[in-house]
Amino acid sequence: MTLQSIDPASGKKMRAYGELSSDDIPGCIDKTHAAHIQWRRTSIRQHAAMMEKLAGILRTNAGEYSRLMALEMGKPVRDGIREIEKCAWLCRHYAATAESMLERERVQTDATRSFVTFQPLGVILAVMPWNYPFWQVFRLAVPALMAGNGVLLKHAANVPGCAEAIADAFERAAFPEAIFQHLPVSSDKVEAIIAYPHVAAVSLTGSTEAGRSVAAQAGHHLKKTVLELGGSDPYLILEDADLEVAVEACVTSRLLNSGQSCIAAKRFIVVQAVREPFEEKLVAALRAKVMGDPLDENTDIGPQARADLRDKLHDQVTASIQQGARRLLGGVDPDGPGYFYPPTVLTDVGKGMPVFDEETFGPVAAVVPVADEKTAIEMANDSDYGLGAAVFTRDAARGERLAVSEIQAGNCFVNTYVKSDPRLPFGGIRHSGYGRELSHFGLREFVNVKTVWVQ
Repeated sequence: MTLQSIDPASGKKMRAYGELSSDDIPGCIDKTHAAHIQWRRTSIRQHAAMMEKLAGILRTNAGEYSRLMALEMGKPVRDGIREIEKCAWLCRHYAATAESMLERERVQTDATRSFVTFQPLGVILAVMPWNYPFWQVFRLAVPALMAGNGVLLKHAANVPGCAEAIADAFERAAFPEAIFQHLPVSSDKVEAIIAYPHVAAVSLTGSTEAGRSVAAQAGHHLKKTVLELGGSDPYLILEDADLEVAVEACVTSRLLNSGQSCIAAKRFIVVQAVREPFEEKLVAALRAKVMGDPLDENTDIGPQARADLRDKLHDQVTASIQQGARRLLGGVDPDGPGYFYPPTVLTDVGKGMPVFDEETFGPVAAVVPVADEKTAIEMANDSDYGLGAAVFTRDAARGERLAVSEIQAGNCFVNTYVKSDPRLPFGGIRHSGYGRELSHFGLREFVNVKTVWVQ
């Protein structure tokens, strides 16, 4: 069996990669388990030194890695450079902070000495997606490794070259052999890997459907999971919003990774008083963006990663228009090679339409007109998802109140777009998953929070 790399800008097949057989997988897992036994006894300062070296390798090879992402999943190269820089920042952040985050926490009790200590769980399986093929892997692997775990990577089938490059970077940074290991396998082998005794836990970033499947399999074997799943992020544009600020943030967020991001803005819930000028500015800003070759540094929007994903997106747009949405921009499936889809704006969107109810993975903005703040909050929360959200208002105190008390999401930003940051926890609620990545919360997801009592 092989894993096939396809250029989404042309639809042409590139390199084929060999897949591990089912017989080979147990031996690979055993190697990572054995490496973990030694790694957990290595000091965090030694872990940190390797992370610093890894950050340097990422920075040095950022151009090569960004080109690889462009070829395998269509990410514009300048976005790829930013992704690699963020991975390097993550490595440096945990190299500097993990030791203090994992220090024993002393607790005063009637014991002579009592404290909480944080010990690694073992081998963590990372089931990762294609849309941020480096960042998603590093976001899990770096804190997991710093805490003393081993990591097995099952990457998306359409980015096998990225998976190989990541494994190579860890090897070049002098990490112990097999402590981080890429398993080139198809999805049908994941269940057997989860079941294997030396796999202690699973982290998945992907669709809600994939999350349900992995959670069920891991639950059967009583293994912990962290799930970061889909989103239908609402951006609330209130009547006192600075529309220049709001539109710039909305456009930036909606076009993250050519619209293929779980935390991209998807539903623009606009108070009627500012609806017309907001729509005019939004359409003008999106119309000005350049769609084209992801290897061109002037490109804003590359192709969608796969033909089936582009086709699903167009079906969602078409069905929503049939149900009453109005098209203000785009919405036409272009001719020619590659899996491109133009920036699209639909208005008069409401509950029951695919672009409201479902996750739209592509550059489609759904404008939802509402009468007032109360209705905006109701529409924002009327979703199965709960990953990110944003509020735009000139009254920062008002925005903070809504973000804290009213909007139901794992992340809520005021007057800017949602983004992940190594210093802050990241994750969702409801069908957007559970558990947290990043910050000390993410570092402690895959540890045994152990109580020690000494009399």
